[in-house]
Amino acid sequence: MSELARQRVSSGSPWEPAIGFSRALRLGDAIHVSGTGPVWPDGSCDPDPEAQARRCLTIVETALQEAGGSLDDVVRTRMYVTHPGVADAVGRAHAALLGHVRPAATMVVVAGLLDPRWYVEIEADALVTG
Repeated sequence: MSELARQRVSSGSPWEPAIGFSRALRLGDAIHVSGTGPVWPDGSCDPDPEAQARRCLTIVETALQEAGGSLDDVVRTRMYVTHPGVADAVGRAHAALLGHVRPAATMVVVAGLLDPRWYVEIEADALVTG
């Protein structure tokens, strides 16, 4: 069996080298995008949960594109939210960007995320075929 080359995508986050992870990793036809928080390049974070989810998915989309994929290739998402009350807003953003794909998806309420301003963190898996 031949070894598949790993393609790593970095977002430039200071957490990547500190923790030892990549924003995304492509191995063969599979792309795995790490948990993605709703941070803008200047470090700010919109307080609206729907805007946060859109920001997460925009970062996911950029990572997918850098790895040779797109949102159309997404087969699974995981959404971590800090309160059940933001589920509808996060779901609207997910539907707006991925509703045409309808990947397998999970939304889980968690006690907290890395930054207390965040209501949502999203990760995605994609399969690039063709």
